[in-house]
Amino acid sequence: MRGMDNRLQRLADVLVSHSTKLQMGERVLIEAFDIPEAAVLAVVERVVAAGAIPFVETKNTRILRKLYQNASSEMMERWASWELSRMQQMDAYIGMRGSLNALELSDVPANRMEFYQQHLWRGVHDYRVNHTRWVVLRYPTPAFAQAAGMSTEAFEDFYFNVCTLDYSKMLEAEKPLAKRMREADRVRLTGRGTDLTFSIRGIGAVTCSGDRNIPDGEVYSCPVLDSVNGIIQFNTPTLYQGVRFEDIRLEFKDGKIIDATCSTDNKRLNEILDSDAGSRFVGEFAIGFNPYVTRPMLDILFDEKIAGSFHFTPGQAYEAAGNGNKSAVHWDMVFIQTPEYGGGEIYFDDELIRKDGVFVPADLHALNPENLM
Repeated sequence: MRGMDNRLQRLADVLVSHSTKLQMGERVLIEAFDIPEAAVLAVVERVVAAGAIPFVETKNTRILRKLYQNASSEMMERWASWELSRMQQMDAYIGMRGSLNALELSDVPANRMEFYQQHLWRGVHDYRVNHTRWVVLRYPTPAFAQAAGMSTEAFEDFYFNVCTLDYSKMLEAEKPLAKRMREADRVRLTGRGTDLTFSIRGIGAVTCSGDRNIPDGEVYSCPVLDSVNGIIQFNTPTLYQGVRFEDIRLEFKDGKIIDATCSTDNKRLNEILDSDAGSRFVGEFAIGFNPYVTRPMLDILFDEKIAGSFHFTPGQAYEAAGNGNKSAVHWDMVFIQTPEYGGGEIYFDDELIRKDGVFVPADLHALNPENLM
């Protein structure tokens, strides 16, 4: 137990001192979903030691399922108003998300999940992202270990290695990639069943090294709204609104998804993509490179950081490097370009940036796995 305590203390220190950089007297909301008490207590203790003021809410996903199943649009709007008012009083936010059953929300009707996306997710989430210092992490529950195909103990060891790596070192390695993305115009992505082109000219790029997500390891930008053309066949399963999707294939024309299929639930896939006017346009393009994350685990905070991957996101764009797209949807879909998944290339203005998951230009070699560990 003492070993676990030490690891929790290191994780809490990352969240408080590195991710949110809490200062004396600042207010932080700690929102914990299906999280063991010991983990929440470790974060509270570290917040107090920093002189900040913790506000804590614990949530249970089974209870949320029942609430969502029976919610009306008006109810969701009232909940969102209350949660937004609370968030507006905070300087920072720490979201700790465990899971006893990753599919707990799978039988919530699609229209109820749309109410959630429209009111609670979009309104409160947008304010939190744009007006607070925030970080979100998963927690290594047995259900999470099972989804990763690992024993609970082995997964915990893996988890703490991933989540407490040297993010300062990672940040320095990311800077040349961010510079290249800020200066690039045309991007081409290739791989099995995939050939996609778009522009990121004038959008910008944001480095991510433990200050928003734990684990972390990506640089993100966003396509110019009407610039995406081609086809992408995602090779990583994805969980969205409590439903598992596999083999998603999207065809784009002038920025818009004109055809969407998958091998699991085409009807639900297209219902989500038809949520609003922005959900068939893309709000994020990001390149992942966390050296400890090498295969899908059906958890987007991990999967989008897979070394040798990129993700492409129908829906809402972030203001920090966005194209103005607005949507209640933000669905990170992951494509892995390592040889085990069929390989692939990333080009910026016809220059080969990464091949089969390995960065090619000399100034980007520090992002390859052997140099980040």
